[in-house]
Amino acid sequence: MDEILEILEVNARISLEDLQKITQKSKKELNQTIKTYEKKGIIVKYKAVINRQKIKNDSRVVALIEVKVAPQKDVGFDLIAERIYRFPEVKSCYLLSGTYDLLLILEGKDIHTVASFVSEKLSPLSQVKGTTTHFLLKKYKEDGVILVKGEKNRRLPITY
Repeated sequence: MDEILEILEVNARISLEDLQKITQKSKKELNQTIKTYEKKGIIVKYKAVINRQKIKNDSRVVALIEVKVAPQKDVGFDLIAERIYRFPEVKSCYLLSGTYDLLLILEGKDIHTVASFVSEKLSPLSQVKGTTTHFLLKKYKEDGVILVKGEKNRRLPITY
């Protein structure tokens, strides 16, 4: 991968001056390269990783849903995947190998919202053959960022 992309992936807020120092490229060249990446859809979004466990009033529920689907002739999984990822509740959608075909990441205000989505919107789709829902209990690491501080070993030393 390109050096500029690697740097921006780790820190999208890096200043142009710092990026220039690291890459030894001119500001003009960096601006053009970044604009080209954005235009081509290589850089899609700049994002902050938020540790929602630290926000007191945030009671959102995250669910990972495995979906078994019947692929369609000549289009495979793409058409049903598109139909599913267009639902606003779906935050991410991945094609998988293995027992299930799609992995969805959903966010809802509570467990009932997620359950309603599965029972009223997802399961009734004719290509959906089965689902398994997992609720996220705790995030330890997201997008390469550790969200929990490691606890120091609280064991007492052995003395004789």
